[in-house]
Amino acid sequence: MRLGVLDVGSNTVHLLVVDAHRGAHPTPMTSEKTVLRLAERIGAHGGRLSEDDAAELIRTVAAAQDSAVAAGCEELMAFATSAIRDAVNAAEVLDRVEAETGIALEVLPGEDEARFTFLAARRWYGWSAGNLLMLDIGGGSLEMAMGIDEQPDLAVSLPLGAGRMARTMLHDPPGQDEVKKLREWLQGQLAPTAKRFRKLGKPDRAVASSKTFRSLARLTGAAPASAGPRAPRTLTETGLRQLIAFISRMSSPDLAALDGVSAARAHQLVGGALVAEATMKALGVKELDICPWALREGVILRRLDHTNGDSHTAIQDRAALRLAGPDEDGTGRRTEHGARWER
Repeated sequence: MRLGVLDVGSNTVHLLVVDAHRGAHPTPMTSEKTVLRLAERIGAHGGRLSEDDAAELIRTVAAAQDSAVAAGCEELMAFATSAIRDAVNAAEVLDRVEAETGIALEVLPGEDEARFTFLAARRWYGWSAGNLLMLDIGGGSLEMAMGIDEQPDLAVSLPLGAGRMARTMLHDPPGQDEVKKLREWLQGQLAPTAKRFRKLGKPDRAVASSKTFRSLARLTGAAPASAGPRAPRTLTETGLRQLIAFISRMSSPDLAALDGVSAARAHQLVGGALVAEATMKALGVKELDICPWALREGVILRRLDHTNGDSHTAIQDRAALRLAGPDEDGTGRRTEHGARWER
């Protein structure tokens, strides 16, 4: 079946379309991103999304919906992450999105983000990865999970996203005193959580996902995106420390000129790098393998685990469709996060 995943994140609204069925490797077909920087808008308006912000979100979701229809998606799973979680008027905005587009965005709790991303990493690396540690830095939050099964023994989300650090802790470019202060602050923030993870033992494999980690790995010498998702990529503690000494003296326009850094995320690269460094140090991790699968793939895999493999009628007309729970048990009840199109 052809599936669409609509991810309303802190920086972008991202539609990923894949061909997949139970037991198969999801094959990406198209990917469409719109930069909205919702987290920054919320911060600029006292923790709220303004009327204009909400209207732009609705237009973007509707456009993504149209793209999913045009791509022949049979199901569309739609969710929002930390930016919407942070908005004090989230419920009002989500109601407007549903009323005007028919899409009921599920707001994923941070721990669920960690669990879905961990599932994606586990499926990518397999059982041979053993006791697996997964790290993911988003715009608003840091997700961490660890375990030996497909469900982690511990999943945590902390408000330590790259964009959040850039907005609240750093200037552009940051002063060296700011970098030092943020390093010390992060150490204190991570200490209690790191203690919980250390009780689970030493990981057999430590991995990282997300654009932040991919960019950091690329800047320390990892293969470019053109090498494909299966090219091995790593990020080392030493390489990261040397990179921070370099990029922490640069402005975001200069950072955007570097290979592997997008203009939309350049302003939060230093914040993300400092979070990555502090997390690796707190957990005693010297090297991370970069996983090409992350939250969206985890949502897809979870959905496929709950389907009987039947294909559904393709979307043809938005007005003739309704939104229902994706992980249904045969009764039409919604049992998991997401959304499904059906006639």
